Amino acid sequence: MERFAWRARVLPGMVDEYVRRHKEIWPEMTEVLRRAGIANYTIWRSGVDLFGYYECRNVEEAARVQAESPVVDRWNEYMKDVMVMELDPDTGAQTLLEQVFLHE
Repeated sequence: MERFAWRARVLPGMVDEYVRRHKEIWPEMTEVLRRAGIANYTIWRSGVDLFGYYECRNVEEAARVQAESPVVDRWNEYMKDVMVMELDPDTGAQTLLEQVFLHE
């Protein structure tokens, strides 16, 4: 399994709405994540700062599946009024953070 981590920020006053939308995540969105081979997807929040982490068979494949999905496009549009996330211009997916330490 490969690992992928990203960061983003919730817009001022939108934390409760961000959390609500994730509690009601669309079934078609979780299906895209499954098709992309994504597992153990977790998002943490500290104030307005977000940190996301997931594991997948192949990071490039997971990014491709997400970038090609109209469901992901709709989700990103739906979320843009509550958060700011830097996207990789080549893949359309979250910008990959560099892993600098791992203890297993």
